Amino acid sequence: MLTVVGIRFKKAGKIYYFDPGGMEITAGEHVIVETARGLEFGDVVVGPRQVEDSQIVAPLKPVLRKATPEDEEKVNDNRKKEKEAFKICEQKIQAHDLPMNLVDVEYTFDVNKIIFYFTAEGRIDFRELVKDLASVFRTRIELRQIGVRDEAKLMNGIGCCGRSLCCATFLGDFEPVSIRMAKDQHLSLNPTKISGICGRLMCCLKYENDCYGGCCAKKVVAPAVGKEVVTVEGEGKVLTINQQKRTATIALPEGKTLIIPWDEVVEKE
Repeated sequence: MLTVVGIRFKKAGKIYYFDPGGMEITAGEHVIVETARGLEFGDVVVGPRQVEDSQIVAPLKPVLRKATPEDEEKVNDNRKKEKEAFKICEQKIQAHDLPMNLVDVEYTFDVNKIIFYFTAEGRIDFRELVKDLASVFRTRIELRQIGVRDEAKLMNGIGCCGRSLCCATFLGDFEPVSIRMAKDQHLSLNPTKISGICGRLMCCLKYENDCYGGCCAKKVVAPAVGKEVVTVEGEGKVLTINQQKRTATIALPEGKTLIIPWDEVVEKE
């Protein structure tokens, strides 16, 4: 068993695990760690916990130290520099007439590298742009092309539910979402109603999917819509199914309807 702490480098980014190295670290604190990109300033989101050795990707790097007020001031300075770098990069993109849309700029904590995130329709030859940016900032430059879902995660916004985007607030990773999920949940297949602001299928289609075709649905089998059934009120036909409440709406003779739990419905043979 190993003791680890979970650290995020972005608000809704992936959680990475580090060795606390004997330090008393609690969730909510800021720490300095060494990553493949160099020194990074991170937020502790998972306090010390015991995990199996098999669950950790070796080698497990240690937390170097807790962040000091000077470290936090440096991070704030980097945020200001990112805004300036964003403006400069946009000017350089226009000067080189490149068909790309700059989305975000990120400085590493030690300013060893500047990462420019952009979107584009296809592949972009940005070698001259990189040389131009390197001559201005005098440090390593990385241009990273991202997809529309990643762009929405970085930019944030308001979804059709009226809340901030899930991907930008708490989703660490994007999970596969398919049109089949919308069909199973009896949702409108109109793309404008089941797509997020990124233009892709909404991530929240995944949240209730298990209740329709996964582990929950296997416990109670719903009668098929249109199937003739027998209820306590007599014979009828299934009109609609409510997966969450586990009920069926039955059309009875003489225009009557009945809402009844699934386990009280028997299909006619």
